[in-house]
Amino acid sequence: MKIHEYQAKEMYATYGLPVDKSIVCRSVEDAVKAYNQLDSQRVIVKAQVYAGGRGKAGGVKLANDEVELRKHVAAILGMNIKGFTVDRILVGQAINIEKEYYVSYVIDRSSKSTLLMLSKEGGMDIEEIAHTSPEKIHRFVIDPSTGIPYYLAREAAFKLFDDIKQVHQAAIIFQRLYKLFVEKDASLGEINPLVLTKEGELIAIDAKMTFDDNALYRHPKIAALREPTKEEKKEQNAKSKGFSYVNTGGEIGCMVNGAGLAMATMDLIKLYGGNPANFLDIGGSSNPTKVIDSMKLLLSDQNVKVVLINIFGGITRCDDVAKGILEAFRQIKTDIPIVIRLTGTNEKEGRALLQETGFYVAETMAEATRKAVSMCKQA
Repeated sequence: MKIHEYQAKEMYATYGLPVDKSIVCRSVEDAVKAYNQLDSQRVIVKAQVYAGGRGKAGGVKLANDEVELRKHVAAILGMNIKGFTVDRILVGQAINIEKEYYVSYVIDRSSKSTLLMLSKEGGMDIEEIAHTSPEKIHRFVIDPSTGIPYYLAREAAFKLFDDIKQVHQAAIIFQRLYKLFVEKDASLGEINPLVLTKEGELIAIDAKMTFDDNALYRHPKIAALREPTKEEKKEQNAKSKGFSYVNTGGEIGCMVNGAGLAMATMDLIKLYGGNPANFLDIGGSSNPTKVIDSMKLLLSDQNVKVVLINIFGGITRCDDVAKGILEAFRQIKTDIPIVIRLTGTNEKEGRALLQETGFYVAETMAEATRKAVSMCKQA
């Protein structure tokens, strides 16, 4: 689960992390009030959306007076940034920046630990730095049994700073950010950039946090901040109905029983030159209601041109699955081509039930996938 920058900054402040003074606003009038409260001639206006690259998209502007503030706020509110519509902005004091740095904690799956990542190249996408200049990223694997004691935080701080005053400031920031990261069950805690001001102080002028969905039951206040996107709402709806769904942005909708088979189906679609629209595991059930719900979910995606139903009947009988599919399509009317592959227990009986129904019925996974890709390209 993601939260907005202003929400992350509020959390940072409660843990004693130095953040710039800023106020969230939803209108030009709110921004003007915030400008007067901040009592600063120059302010920064930042779009609040769940997306990076806001500056490149025009969602971050510097205002030198109230006239410029009004102009920038009016332009940013309502802006579309990577599919997100800006409905609020953050107005903050402009900082005298001397240098920018990158700091983050992430979960490292390979070491099964938290990873502290640092770079002197702050203000840029860390993925870009990793790709073009990987040597500029410093990594520290944090032992969960000891955390980040001061000596380790200081060692890390020396990778960024030479001045002992700034090393001490950074070490404290690293320790406090780690405490927040662990106590709130976060999967990402990022400051980009952490800036050194011309006055010699370190301040987090941006903040990003994401949290482990599986641990949100321990943090009801954080869970209450959730603002699910359209796709996340679909995923939550699917979960409530007993199946797993993740949108992947392609054109071939997939309905499969079993997570492993679903992944293999997506791989085969890519192998034959297609793009899967989703991961959808309906589990081991021939329940027509589940098939109906799954199909409605697939067809709600406007990018879907073909639906591929790939069923392996182990305990589940293929003829029962076929009956469930037929019942489902008595209630659902669609012009989108449907490709069905049934194999396993009672597969011949299942395929026989689906003959002369308007569906394309395949015997093998390769045959079904090739047909789906071919139909998609013709659509």
